[in-house]
Amino acid sequence: MAYPLASRVLSLLCRPFLGKCTGLENVPSDRGAVLAANHASYLDHLVIGSNLIPKLNRMLYFLAKKEHFSSFLQRRWHQYFKAIPVDREAGGQEALQKAVEHLQGGDLVVIYPEGTRTLTGKMNRAKTGVARLALSARVPVVPMGITNTFYILPKGRKIPRLGKKADLLIGNPLRFDEYYGKENDRGILREITTIVMKEVARLSGQEYDFDAALTA
Repeated sequence: MAYPLASRVLSLLCRPFLGKCTGLENVPSDRGAVLAANHASYLDHLVIGSNLIPKLNRMLYFLAKKEHFSSFLQRRWHQYFKAIPVDREAGGQEALQKAVEHLQGGDLVVIYPEGTRTLTGKMNRAKTGVARLALSARVPVVPMGITNTFYILPKGRKIPRLGKKADLLIGNPLRFDEYYGKENDRGILREITTIVMKEVARLSGQEYDFDAALTA
């Protein structure tokens, strides 16, 4: 009960920064899926959570680097958001396996394929974790584009900037059934990641300038 209630409270607190949300019907209501979004700000968590949790009445599991669990407040914050800690030094395999288990159990897992917030406002080259999750759990990827969070609260800024609102645009689910069983093929992982990121870029009004063939 506390989870959806707290989400509604957060929605009220974030209302000055929240814009429109479109494509909510593209998120499965009763099945597992990877939700993949661009990442420019800590505000991205709130934009996704405030829009999806109360409206879908479902928990979201966020993948987050383990450094975010270092202090008490950070731990509580990420525990609330059902974050799965990622040990990047160890390759993140344990976190990916836990995420796969959630997906196979019918849960929604949120991932920022770029791995970290952009410092320029432009999209970074994504890692292939999003493809590994989709193929290993055999679930679709729902691309999501977030706008204006880099303007509102970029990395290093403490106080949110008013003047623009953050929109969340949710695209059609992407299925990669023909690649099931090939989650160890680096070329295919990079190809899938590029497909996902180009759709995320389109939704967020950006460009993804990383060619799959050149970055496998």
